Amino acid sequence: MPIKSSSLQVLYRQMLLIRRAEERLQKLFADGDVPGFLHLSIGQEAVAVGISSVLGVADTVSSNHRGHGHALAKGVSLSGFFAEILGRADGVCRGRGGSMHVADLSIGMLGANGIVGAGMPITTGSALALKMKGAGNIAAVYFGDGALAEGVIHECFNLTSLWSLPVLFVCENNGWSEFSPTERQLATSLERLSAAFGIAFASVDGNDVVAVADQADKFVNQMRDMPSPRVIECQTTRIRGHFEGDPQDYRNKEEMSMMSERDPIARARSQLLAEGLSDVWFEQLHAEVDSEIDVALKLAKGSPEPTSDSLVADVYTPRLGVS
Repeated sequence: MPIKSSSLQVLYRQMLLIRRAEERLQKLFADGDVPGFLHLSIGQEAVAVGISSVLGVADTVSSNHRGHGHALAKGVSLSGFFAEILGRADGVCRGRGGSMHVADLSIGMLGANGIVGAGMPITTGSALALKMKGAGNIAAVYFGDGALAEGVIHECFNLTSLWSLPVLFVCENNGWSEFSPTERQLATSLERLSAAFGIAFASVDGNDVVAVADQADKFVNQMRDMPSPRVIECQTTRIRGHFEGDPQDYRNKEEMSMMSERDPIARARSQLLAEGLSDVWFEQLHAEVDSEIDVALKLAKGSPEPTSDSLVADVYTPRLGVS
């Protein structure tokens, strides 16, 4: 069913929360408070929010190296999210995963992954388990256009089609595979690749949260009724560089100048204003979201550093009879 104005307000709030959280991470990284690299999803919020709007807690999600938005949209605790990226003991992975490996199995977030395309086989396995349980749940996986040149996508397309597994493949096509344009990575198209394996395909404007949510709703409802894979290609925009600190000198001035026009949050705001919402509503919402982030970040910063004896926790299974 088409998204109503009240639903768009909810989607807008979630996109704003992700944007504000990542902007805060951007500053923390610049201040040297975030260990490791940082890959931001600023500009791609509509994909994560639109897809997650039709998923339940029992549905699973696998992500990629640019996975902050996917994690928050799936429902990962904001304070646990910040604590994880800061490497603190109260992080959702106890500070051992960091920015590229945020996971929370209690809500079906199977984790982000720094290996290109690595979420696909994880999701395929999850979908098999969900199908065997027979409760109508589905598994979704986010991957970038850079993953289209990986062999694992062919293997997973093949298995999910052969076994009729409920996998929603979500390609966030932002036009860049790290520093190279998409057309240099793939000799075909995702639509033709999907067709080769008999998988239903749809392409949407990935910067239009309503378009993403509507298409996801259509596909997911079909998949719940009869398990089988689906592919959604979301044409979106990576506003920041491949990583924080990337000078982006491989992008031309014309592309850079069009960033604001494609901003999914600005577009949703314009739609809501046209439908009668006032500037006051946005001001109040922005203040509310910023306050929520302040509280979560304070909790995260107050979390202790992990202890040395936790380094190998959850790595090895204790042997019976061995202390």
